[in-house]
Amino acid sequence: MTASPQIIDVNEADFAARVIEASRVTPVMVDFWADWCPPCRALTPVLERVTVEYAGRVVLAKVDADENMKLAGRYQLRGFPTVLLFVGGELVDRFSSARAPDFVRDFLDRHLPAG
Repeated sequence: MTASPQIIDVNEADFAARVIEASRVTPVMVDFWADWCPPCRALTPVLERVTVEYAGRVVLAKVDADENMKLAGRYQLRGFPTVLLFVGGELVDRFSSARAPDFVRDFLDRHLPAG
């Protein structure tokens, strides 16, 4: 589904620019996922759908945890999927495991300016 400009793939090399710096302009929700992880495959389409619904109020950055273990280690991730939310260059919240769309909307609404 990654046809939206609000949904990007990110790796360790471009994480600082495309997540931390970019979150100073638009909040960035980072999905740490892995191919072998069934809850990851369940959560990713939920995150993509909610990101599209939010129409530019948030960016979804997808990180393949297996290919970016240093990033996973830097944020002390214990399992996948884990979602981190960056606002204003800072990590402001996180959640783990597959969740329903309403949970993701509530998670975002706590941190995003009203749209």
